[in-house]
Amino acid sequence: MPPRRTRQADPSGEARIPVDVLDAALLAVIWAHVWWAPFTKVEESFNVQAMHDLLFHRFHLSQYDHMEFPGVVPRTFLGAILVAVLSSPLVALTHLLGASKIVALVIVRGMLGFLVFLSFYMLRRQVATTFGAPTARYLALLLLSQFHLPFYASRPLPNVFALALANLAFTFWLKGKAARTLQTLVFAFVVFRCDVLVLLAPIGLSLLLTRSIPFLSAVLTCVLTGIASLGLTVAVDSLLWRRFPLWPEGTVLFFNTALNKSSDWGVSSPHWYFTSALPRALLLAYPLSFLGPLLDRRMLPFFLPAAAFVGLYSYLPHKELRFLFPGLPLFLLSAARALARLQVLFLATSGRSSRAIGTVARPLTPLALAASFLLSSLFALASYRNYPGGTAAILLQEKVGHAPGSVHVDVLPAMTGFSRFTQLPAPWSYSKQEGLTLSQLSGFNFSYLLSAHPSVPSYDPIANASGFVRTSFRTLHMPPLRMPYPVLETKPQVFIHRKGVANKESKQDVAPRGETSSAGYASGVDSGEGESGRGGRGEGEVRGQDAEQEVARGERGVAGDEL
Repeated sequence: MPPRRTRQADPSGEARIPVDVLDAALLAVIWAHVWWAPFTKVEESFNVQAMHDLLFHRFHLSQYDHMEFPGVVPRTFLGAILVAVLSSPLVALTHLLGASKIVALVIVRGMLGFLVFLSFYMLRRQVATTFGAPTARYLALLLLSQFHLPFYASRPLPNVFALALANLAFTFWLKGKAARTLQTLVFAFVVFRCDVLVLLAPIGLSLLLTRSIPFLSAVLTCVLTGIASLGLTVAVDSLLWRRFPLWPEGTVLFFNTALNKSSDWGVSSPHWYFTSALPRALLLAYPLSFLGPLLDRRMLPFFLPAAAFVGLYSYLPHKELRFLFPGLPLFLLSAARALARLQVLFLATSGRSSRAIGTVARPLTPLALAASFLLSSLFALASYRNYPGGTAAILLQEKVGHAPGSVHVDVLPAMTGFSRFTQLPAPWSYSKQEGLTLSQLSGFNFSYLLSAHPSVPSYDPIANASGFVRTSFRTLHMPPLRMPYPVLETKPQVFIHRKGVANKESKQDVAPRGETSSAGYASGVDSGEGESGRGGRGEGEVRGQDAEQEVARGERGVAGDEL
């Protein structure tokens, strides 16, 4: 049964920011992340390349990225198709106006961010109906004070598509539509992320224990939805992958469970999600989420499945924060409810000492939210500097865009922002052949190099792109005060080289394996855990730490902000 609805006015009687303004602010923050960090990382490779190919190659399937670099396991095209179709009018218009493909990348990411925002908007509106306006307002404020969910809302990860569907499922859940809740989660499980099953199980049990749906009806709903979802993904993905029958998430499920391959890309301690990932992802909301069920028993059926989801997932040795995305909104809901109840308790205190406690405690909430927002801003600033490969690609266009040639892209720039959206059209051509030594590189007649090496024989460096390294603290002296402040340190990481004029005609003019024109070039890298990637490059080979974890630890992961 759905929780009893509460029509709760704001008990403080104080002027508050309208919740619609907070919704608009959330969308603005999501789009700001797109604007300031438009490039994508290796784990986003399949979907971003698929969106490019759907927009620019359309029915010429042989020119698609995945046909050349299929990777370890396939992923579904359904999410990329949805975003590409919705983005196509704007992309076509900008193409007619002569805009570069980077504009198209911003458009597709902005469209995905808008879809995820809509899912949060629907959830927030239903929270206002079920738990009252203060809870909905605090949910919006907590979302705004986060780093992870707004930053990743526009990133084409399967986890993000699953997050949007999870928000939709939670909206149905709050409305008391148990069957729709199960249908949405089953669709997300079958099509986008097989690990949604770990969330579906405790939510399904909660629905049964609260008698929201009969057992046989629940089973029938899940089975029929699963068959329909399976038919859709198999039909579409078998056609586009030219492999029949193909169930992408089924392949991922087999790869990570039956073959137990996920641990090949690194393992973490069983408590890592609870002691590291959730505190960084939720910040203030993490401790508050445990108060939600204590202050309002109606939160218990929502909080326990979220906690069970994380607990069950902790048994998998290979852990990544993004795996938890579908369950994070439930923690935020519980935290928002706790804040709303605490507000009521502070205002309802009687007696001189109680009123004094309330007077002191009430300002703590906005101060804590402000602290979370400032910390998230620091994380964001670090993450913006985590894409030297994409920055180098734009620098190359600015420096020598008038002199077309062949470009070799090293592993590091390929993992840190370079994609088909950053390529120039023919007569430019691109290669990402791996394993070339410096002497071999100088032997090929590449016109330009994007390389992690600051110097390459026979080539002249013309520019470099810096990337985030660590956060250090310096001291600001304001006698009699000494105040520490953070400094984001960067260093050159991707170097742009041009073939020396004296050597240009003395070397062999050979196009090595993997070099194609920009019209048919493929990305070549992606994460191994269920993502597409060239030559089966595993996720563990490129796995790094979150940008905000780098802020905390002063370390630099290879792959960047979140793998």
